[in-house]
Amino acid sequence: MSSARLTLDQLRARVADGSIDTVVLAITDMQGRLQGKRLDAGYFLDDVLGQAAEGCGYLLAVDIEMNTVDGYEVSSWESGYGDLAMVPDLDTLRLVPWHPGTAMVQCDLARHDGTPVTVSPRQILQRQLDRLAGYGWQAYVGTELEFIVFRDSYEQAWDKDYRQLTPVNQYNVDYSILGTARIEPLLRRLRREMTGAGLTVESAKGECNLGQHEIAFKYGTALKTCDDHVVYKTGSKEIAAQEGVSLTFMAKYNEREGNSCHIHLSLRDAEGAPVMVGEGPHGFSKVMEHFLAGQLACLADFALLLAPTVNSYKRYVPGSFAPTAIAWGRDNRTCALRVVGHGPSLRFENRVPGGDVNPYLAVAALIAAGLHGVEQQLELEPEFTGNAYASNAPRVPATLRDAVTAFETSEAAALAFGKDVVRHYTHAGRVELTAFEAAVTDWERRRGFERL
Repeated sequence: MSSARLTLDQLRARVADGSIDTVVLAITDMQGRLQGKRLDAGYFLDDVLGQAAEGCGYLLAVDIEMNTVDGYEVSSWESGYGDLAMVPDLDTLRLVPWHPGTAMVQCDLARHDGTPVTVSPRQILQRQLDRLAGYGWQAYVGTELEFIVFRDSYEQAWDKDYRQLTPVNQYNVDYSILGTARIEPLLRRLRREMTGAGLTVESAKGECNLGQHEIAFKYGTALKTCDDHVVYKTGSKEIAAQEGVSLTFMAKYNEREGNSCHIHLSLRDAEGAPVMVGEGPHGFSKVMEHFLAGQLACLADFALLLAPTVNSYKRYVPGSFAPTAIAWGRDNRTCALRVVGHGPSLRFENRVPGGDVNPYLAVAALIAAGLHGVEQQLELEPEFTGNAYASNAPRVPATLRDAVTAFETSEAAALAFGKDVVRHYTHAGRVELTAFEAAVTDWERRRGFERL
C-alpha cells in the first residue's frame, strides 16, 4: 500500500498522535464532483465508522448550480428530500496533503435499508464491473484530463464574468519544456501532492490552447482510477486556489482546442493475463474484436454518459483532435476510437469525453458497450486509415439533444443500465438543455444589440 493510502489502524494512530484531525467524507455526484462533509476525525472513528453518515438525497437531484429540480425519482419535494446513507469505502482512505491534518474517504450511497442507490455514479460503474467479473475479467483504465490555467484567481474570474482572463501561456506550448516551466511551481505542487494522495504520477506536458496543460497518471483498476480522477479534479482546483490562480476543465472554454479526457481501457483475467491480445488480425483476440465492435455499435447511444453538458458537444470540430467520426484506427487520432499498444499493453482509447466528464459514468459506458459486443458476438469492421474527419463514417452526436434522445430510446442502454438509470440521466440531460435554452448569451448580445 502507498504510504499515502491509509489503513484504519494507521488512521487511528495518526488521530491519536494529533497529526490527523479531519476526515473528508465524500461521494461523487451526477456531475462528477466530490460532495460531502468535513468530520472531526475522532467523531468519524467513534460514530461513523462501521455505520454511515447521512446526506440529503438531493445530491443526486440537482443541476450544476445546485438548484433543486423536479422530476427525479430518487429525491424530490414530494418525498420530502430525505437523507441517503454515505457508506465509507475504507479502500479509498487516503491523506490529503494540500490540507493540513486531513484524510479523505470516499463513500457509496445507500438507502436506509442498506440497498444501494442504483442511480449513483459509483454504483452504476460497480454494476458493470460485476458483469465483467462474471466473465472472469477486470478492467484497467487510464484517464487523461486536460485543463487551462489562468493567472486570475477564481474570485477574480467570477467578478470578471469569466471574460478577458489571462492564460498562463500566450501561445501554443504543446510539448514545450519552456511552456511548462512558466508554471512549474504549480505543476510541481500538483504532481507531488497528488503523489501524496496516493496517485501515481507519470508526467506533465503542455497542450495546444493558451495556458493548457495535462498531468498524466498511471493506469489502474477501473474503480480506483475513477476514485483517483475525482480526487485529482477537486484537489487541483483547491491547490490552484491556494496559489491564487484558477484552472478549468470545461470541455470547450473558447473557440480554440477544448479540454479532452481521453479514456484508455484494457481487460485482464483473474490471473492478470491480458484478454485483448490474440492471434487474430492486428494481434487481437476474439474478445478484443467483439469488445471494440461494441464500442462502435453503442457510442452514439451512450454518448450522454461520455459528454454530459451542452458545452461538451462544442469540442467536436473537424481538425481539432476531438473526434467527429465513429470509427476505429490503429494510432489514428482522427478516429473516436484509437487502438494503441502491443502485446500486454494493447488497449483502446475513447477520445469522445471532455474534461467535464463524470469518469464513473463514462467507464461504465465503455464496459457496457464492450459487453454488448461480446454478448451479441458483433463482428469488427475493418480498421479505418486516413483522415476520419473527411470520411463517411457515422458521426458522434452533434448536440446534447441528439445524445439525450439516443440514450432514452436505446435498447442497449436499458438492458445494460436499467430503466431507472436511463430515466434519471435522460432527465438530467433535459434539465441541462432547459437551462441553456433559457440563457441569453454574449454571442446573441453582440450580434443583436444594435444590428437587429
